[in-house]
Amino acid sequence: MAGFWRDSAHALLPYAYYTAEAAKLENSQKNLTFAAQFFLDGVRRQPDPSLRNWMATQAKELFEKGLELDPNNDSLKIGLGSCYLFGNISSNPMEGILKIREVAERDSTNMYAQFMLGQGALMSGQMDKAIERLTKVATKEPNNLEAVLMLADIHEGRGNKSEAIHWYEAAKKKLGNPEIIADIDQRIKALKQ
Repeated sequence: MAGFWRDSAHALLPYAYYTAEAAKLENSQKNLTFAAQFFLDGVRRQPDPSLRNWMATQAKELFEKGLELDPNNDSLKIGLGSCYLFGNISSNPMEGILKIREVAERDSTNMYAQFMLGQGALMSGQMDKAIERLTKVATKEPNNLEAVLMLADIHEGRGNKSEAIHWYEAAKKKLGNPEIIADIDQRIKALKQ
C-alpha cells in the first residue's frame, strides 16, 4: 500500500501512514526510525495544527517503539523530544526540551540536539540562546544551510546588520539556486543601506 501511495497516487501522508504501519509490524529499529523521521520532517512544515498534531503523535509512537529496541539511541531521544516541541502533543512543551537537553548535556558535540534546542529557543523567543546554539551548529556543520539561514534571519530581525550579512554570505556559498541567491542579494543590499 505504501508503494502505491508514493508511486502512483503521489500522496505522501498515506505513504507515511502505511510505511509506519509496516515498520510497526516489522519492528526493526531502522524502519521505525525512517518512518518516525519522515513524519517528524513533515511536522515542521505542516501549517494545519490538527494535522501537525496527528503527525507528531504518529512520530512519537514510532520513536518510542524504536527506543524500546535501543534505549540508549540519542537520535531517537532527540526525535522523540522534537515531537513534543513541534507537534504540540503535550500541555507542557518543556517535556520535549528536557528530552533533547538530556542528550545535549551529556554530549555537547551532538549537533542534532544543539540544532533542535536552537529551534526550540527560537520558538520560545529566547533569541540569545537560539543564536548560541545555532552558531555552534553552523560552525561545526557549515553545510547545515537551515542553521545558517536561521542565524541570518535572527540577526536581521534584531537589526544586527553585519552578522546578518555574514550569515547570508555564508548561505550564498552553499546555494545553487539563482533565484534564492538573488533574493539573498536583495536582503544584503537592503541591510547595507
